[in-house]
Amino acid sequence: MGLTRQYLRYGPAALFGLVASAKANAAFVTLRGERGRYVAVPACEHVFVWDTRKGEKVLILKGLKQEVSCLCPSPDGLHLAVGYEDGSIRIFSLLSGEANITFNGHKAAVTVMHYDHLGGQLVSGSKDTDVIVWDVINESGLYRLRGHKDAVTQVLFLKEKNLLVTSGKDTLVKWWDLNTQHCFKTLVGHQTEVWGMALVSEEKRLITGSADSELRAWDITYVQEGKDPDEPESKKSKGVSPGAEENTEEDETLELDEHPEDRLVKCSRVGSIMREGRDRVVTLATDPTGKILACHGTDAVLEVFSVLSEEEVQKKLEKKMKKAKKKAKQNSEEKPEKSVELSLQEEIQRVTNIKASSKIKSFDLILFPKGELKIVLLLQNNVIESYNLNLSAQVLQAVRASRITTGGHCSDVRTLAFSSDNIAILSAAAESVKIWNRTTLQCIRTMECEYALCSLFVPGDRQVVLGTKTGKLQLYDLASGSLMETLDAHDGAVWSIALSPDQRGLVTGGADKCVKFWEFELVKDESSVQKRLSMKHVRILQLDEDVLCVRYSPNQKLLAVSLLDCTVKVFYVDTLKFFLSLYGHKLPVLCMDISYDGTLIATGSADRNVKIWGLDFGDCHRSLFAHDDSVMYLQFVAKSHLFFTAGKDRKIKQWDADKFEHIQTLEGHHKEVWCLALSPNGDYLVSSSHDKSLRLWERTREPLILEEEREMQREAEYEESVAKEEQPVVAGETQGETGLAGRKTIETIKAAERIMEAIELYREETAKLKEHEAICKAAGKEVPFSVNPILRACGNVTPSAYVLEVFKKVKSSELEESLLVLPFSYIPDLLKLFNEYIHLGSEVELLCRALLFLLKIHFGQITSNHMLVTVIEKLKKTTISRVSQARDVLGFNMAGLQYLKREIEAKDEVMFFADATERFEEKKRKRKKREKMVLAVL
Repeated sequence: MGLTRQYLRYGPAALFGLVASAKANAAFVTLRGERGRYVAVPACEHVFVWDTRKGEKVLILKGLKQEVSCLCPSPDGLHLAVGYEDGSIRIFSLLSGEANITFNGHKAAVTVMHYDHLGGQLVSGSKDTDVIVWDVINESGLYRLRGHKDAVTQVLFLKEKNLLVTSGKDTLVKWWDLNTQHCFKTLVGHQTEVWGMALVSEEKRLITGSADSELRAWDITYVQEGKDPDEPESKKSKGVSPGAEENTEEDETLELDEHPEDRLVKCSRVGSIMREGRDRVVTLATDPTGKILACHGTDAVLEVFSVLSEEEVQKKLEKKMKKAKKKAKQNSEEKPEKSVELSLQEEIQRVTNIKASSKIKSFDLILFPKGELKIVLLLQNNVIESYNLNLSAQVLQAVRASRITTGGHCSDVRTLAFSSDNIAILSAAAESVKIWNRTTLQCIRTMECEYALCSLFVPGDRQVVLGTKTGKLQLYDLASGSLMETLDAHDGAVWSIALSPDQRGLVTGGADKCVKFWEFELVKDESSVQKRLSMKHVRILQLDEDVLCVRYSPNQKLLAVSLLDCTVKVFYVDTLKFFLSLYGHKLPVLCMDISYDGTLIATGSADRNVKIWGLDFGDCHRSLFAHDDSVMYLQFVAKSHLFFTAGKDRKIKQWDADKFEHIQTLEGHHKEVWCLALSPNGDYLVSSSHDKSLRLWERTREPLILEEEREMQREAEYEESVAKEEQPVVAGETQGETGLAGRKTIETIKAAERIMEAIELYREETAKLKEHEAICKAAGKEVPFSVNPILRACGNVTPSAYVLEVFKKVKSSELEESLLVLPFSYIPDLLKLFNEYIHLGSEVELLCRALLFLLKIHFGQITSNHMLVTVIEKLKKTTISRVSQARDVLGFNMAGLQYLKREIEAKDEVMFFADATERFEEKKRKRKKREKMVLAVL
């Protein structure tokens, strides 16, 4: 079948104009051996790493389609875990910038992640209310913890205790014992959502932030430390606030589960720290050392607190005791009346408040050994700010070190335009207008402006004109980057602007029900001898409704005007007489365009439809349901009847106005698309969105065939439906507190299909081999045997070795879910093969993991099958012997490594695995002290 019409595909070329998205958190990362300089921030589906000192982008961790929702750097500083809106987690290497590991377990957006102190385990919480613990080293999920009834807001590992604390929007804080995967304690002392949580004072105190202005403090007692759990914690705690004594009954922790594990930890309320902000806590966090606590609400103020260490607390207590004794002596008393105690406010002291330039969305902080605190703030308006605070100074004042803004606008871009040479792109927002170079994507000019709604390049591309919300026309010179002239054009907003085809003037439409015609002219400037460009108002067309959009026909004979009454009226340009009225839309027409030959006009409306009209008689050729929300922008491709539409449904679509067909959908934006602009040659398309990003799309040489496009769309819909299906049920497993970490995805189904195909090939080949042996025996000589082409392609491997190769290629994180969807008819063959592999000693760890999982999920069927009894007996022997061998090898290697470590330490007097930087700083301090002493002696 021949191609009737060939279209060319548009593809994504670049994302620019974005500093950071406000959807996820910012995090300091260690890069090139430096801490506190580089910060990782979300940028739609990517992660940008910025150098705060130079204000440059140094690394881009490229995502797929979903928006980033959470970031968490690993303790070793080599990796960054990135959570996405679809519930997937990818772990990137900061050295190579590539994603090494992918975890699929959550059904909704990942809200929070946390590594354990060694970096071997990662715990994630999600909007689907589940908490999942992942094994980073083995690249697999360990288990799922269920218990919260709403989105999880924070997860924290307790060092060396194997305990986990989680908080959620269901007002609960839950304690989990990871040895038994069981929730052994629930704190119910909050009346509203728990938005943040932090551990301080060497994990002996928990601070929680809720929807009010209180930060609640809870003292933690570990029963393993030998403390009596029945003794009231408020009596033992030295940090009881004055008001907390009276409310012990009200504030006492309620323990919901009466199990033996309840005696692992005792937790009691000791008081509150009052925040200055009255709204809810958005982020509550400590620095890695736990000495500094900071939090912020929905405003622009970050509140910083200092947490005293045990030594500092002891010193303060001693000081207070001396004062009390002195006072008692003065009052001629033998002993002080009350035992001296520190209040909570004395233990956790307010340091300072940092006022940012806009609302704070997240922050991160690092405390250096010399007392310097570095704070990075991710703001709502596409800006990153970093502050330095010297805690050893007498006056504690945060100093802004840097502000990264050059990469984008602080508000949504509402208008875009291309220069006539296809090289420069204009973008304008509420506070500024920027000119970008299309090839390098660098911002070459930034000029302050009023709230811009429409724009265009003046012929010659040396000046630009903006129409503003206040009804002004602003003329800018690009060479000097200055505002040349401001004209009061309309009494309301200037909604639309269009250049006349003869390039001598322009037309504007505004909210004051007027269409005004302007001509370019050269006027003498008082300050200089040369003439400068200006605009002269020549004509006005008064209408009955607000004007939303104006467009000239290419021959400049007609002018189309979209009105608030849902109609489009067409007038003659020379006489301004009425020609046509295009009515049919149920809601106002927000955008329209006329084709290059003047035969068609396409209108896009808030009623989600696009209508194609003939401009000769005003007849509607076709009405297309274009988007799932308002159509915001529409433009024809130069020299064709193809046009693009942008909608509030986050999509950009290409259409054929002759065949009335949908050609292609460009997906990438994560919020409403406000506007787009096509280059004059039609090769490039730029779009802007509420997600603060600008995206460049490029016309490729790849032909687009509609049937193939529809097929790909159906496949994508099927894959999406598979992911949303009910998860397979494990026999004998109840929907309790714990479950399998992974979830069924299209990748796990494909992996299971590959295993099934390999087993089928193994069956066929073994049957063929037996048949061939029988033929050879009957013939009494060797008969040629044809090897399967798949086995030949894999290097003439045996059928059983091929099954092992396929099995090894299944991702570690997808193994359990792939085995779960495998039909039982394939299990007997798989168990026999496992026995063969383990006996040979290949991949013992992987095979034992798969074997134990299969025995767990198919226990009933395996034990009732007499054919498999002998196989299981053989597996028992081989597995035990091979595992004990592997354990012996590991034990021997560990002992050898420890011996070598001791030898090297003894020889070179070098302490391995100690923090070299801290040791170096300590030596430096001692040396300076010695030098001072020597100088003093001299």
